[in-house]
Order: sequence, then C-alpha cells, then structure tokens
Amino acid sequence: MSGSHDSERPEGTTRRMPVLEKEPEPTAPVPRPILAGARRFWSARRVPGALAALLLLAAAGIFLYDIAAVRAGRPAMRWRRELAHQLAHRPLDDTWVLVGAGVAAALGLWLIVLAVTPGLRALLPMRRTDADVRAALDRSAAAMVLRDRAMEVSGVQSVRVRAGRRRADVRAVSHFRAVDDVRQDLDAVLDEAVRALGLARPLSLSVRVRRPGRKG
Repeated sequence: MSGSHDSERPEGTTRRMPVLEKEPEPTAPVPRPILAGARRFWSARRVPGALAALLLLAAAGIFLYDIAAVRAGRPAMRWRRELAHQLAHRPLDDTWVLVGAGVAAALGLWLIVLAVTPGLRALLPMRRTDADVRAALDRSAAAMVLRDRAMEVSGVQSVRVRAGRRRADVRAVSHFRAVDDVRQDLDAVLDEAVRALGLARPLSLSVRVRRPGRKG
C-alpha cells in the first residue's frame, strides 16, 4: 500500500521539489540630484518703490493742477514762475545748479542700483534638490552654527564668528593646548560644519586663534 502512489507516477518523470522564491529586498530611494544655479533671493523693495511712486505722483499732480489753472485763465503759481526765471537766467556752472544736478544724478543712480541688484544680503542660498523648492539660510544663523561647532573643540575658551556672503571670519581664544593644534582642529571641524550647512556657495574660512589677553 505504501508504494501505490509511486506506481501511479508515469515512467521517466521525477518528483519536483517545491521552489522557494526570495522576496526582493527593498531598495533605498535614489537621492535626487542637486540642481545647479541656486541664485540669490530678490528683495521686493516696497519702501523705495513706494517713496519713488509717491514723489512722482505728488510732483505730477502739482504740475498738472498748475497747468490746468493757467489754462483756466488764472496766474501760475509763484514757485513755478520763480523756478522758470531761475532756470532761464542762472548759468550752468552756478553752484546751486550743480548741487541740484548732483542730487538728481545720485537719486537716479540709487534707483538704478536698486533695480539691478537682488538685495537681501543677509540670506545665503542653499543647494536645490527640487526645482520647485528654494531655501536660504540667514547669515546670523550660519554664524551661530559655526560658533557652536567651534566651541566643541578642546581648548577653545570663546569664539566670535562673523559670516559674510562668501567668507566666515572666526576668531577664537584658547586658554590651554598649543595654538597650532587648536587651529588645526578648528579647521577640520569648521570645514565639516560648512559642508553640513548645505549652501550653494560654501563659505571660505578665515580662522585665527590667540591666547587670552592678546589682541589679534
């Protein structure tokens, strides 16, 4: 009876062992490539724009009112007659004419500079990993991070960090250990900290270490 099942199997066939399929291991997500061209943030400059618009609106309104009054048969305003008289009789090399021209040129140059520069110098653009997301780090926050990392170095008593747009100036005071050893450790720690900030343009470092009581 025990061999009845074997006798029923057709000749030339073998028993197949069950196949165990291993489930595929989950793959780690592929990191998105870092997009190039992270530019600075542009300031809206609402205050300069509002001031310029108000000044132009006021000047245009006064001139239009005076012109309409003259067309209606009334005399022109005294200040406009005096201004026309001065412009007609004063030479171009007169002191007040030169001062007025200089002030007008300075204001025009200031408006041009505001129009062609992005502003928001306190924001440091960060690397972009998504085309729809932009991020920036405040310079004071970057300086605070670098200062906290520098204080972790053995031998450092105090640290003063000033972060600019392209460079971070680090001034440390070491109360023990050799100054060269402390500076070497600071260079290594701060280089890693700058990379961890994720800035589009990593800050260059200027590190100085001194003993207490010495200026430098």
